[in-house]
Amino acid sequence: MRRADREVTDPAQIAAIIDGCDVVEMAYVDAEGLTIVPLNFGYEYSVGAVGAAGVVVVNGPAGPVDSAGMTDSTGLTDSTDLADSTDLADSIGTNAAAAADDSGDANGAPGHLALWFHSAPRGRKLDAIRAAGNRLPVAFTMQTDCEVVAGRTACNWGEAFKSIVGNGTASLVDSLDERRRGLQALMTQQAHMPHVEFTDAQLMSVAVWKIEADYFTVKVRPKPGPAHRG
Repeated sequence: MRRADREVTDPAQIAAIIDGCDVVEMAYVDAEGLTIVPLNFGYEYSVGAVGAAGVVVVNGPAGPVDSAGMTDSTGLTDSTDLADSTDLADSIGTNAAAAADDSGDANGAPGHLALWFHSAPRGRKLDAIRAAGNRLPVAFTMQTDCEVVAGRTACNWGEAFKSIVGNGTASLVDSLDERRRGLQALMTQQAHMPHVEFTDAQLMSVAVWKIEADYFTVKVRPKPGPAHRG
């Protein structure tokens, strides 16, 4: 990362930043070419071995956590990309559920991140995943707390933000347990309803899929405090 001073590697801060995001933008290449789509999502984020003292599990029914998160994964709004674009396109962090005694390396944030989605059973995204043998390479980004910061001159303007940028592999899930897990994660993140139950018929009426992140970075540029006047 070019601005290592803005990198975030603390798991609790990373989880908090993800908690603050409603939409993730996913880019991929298919037979029609390069495209990008904004999606509502749920997530699971863990550091260390599941069951270990250092594990962080947020927004997903793993271990004792039975969380969720949802809304139409076929997409919402396009994300803002104002001012300091070289910063906004890099990554973040800020505060959440549990913390782990684990540190990131120079190659990205620590831990494992899975993003969950749902959509209609057919469509361009799903066609691309199937055409890739259920292992579609993707890139993704999400942002929160974005605010333009005024400067004294045009070249001094910038943007405060928290952001995550990464890449991974998108795949469809078939089992009822995994479908339930993904839809519950969506309901937790999007509707703040962590204990929604689904019938088997409901689980089979939509496509459920996920991105397993191979690499991601987290970055924050805080809003500057008020200037002191002497």
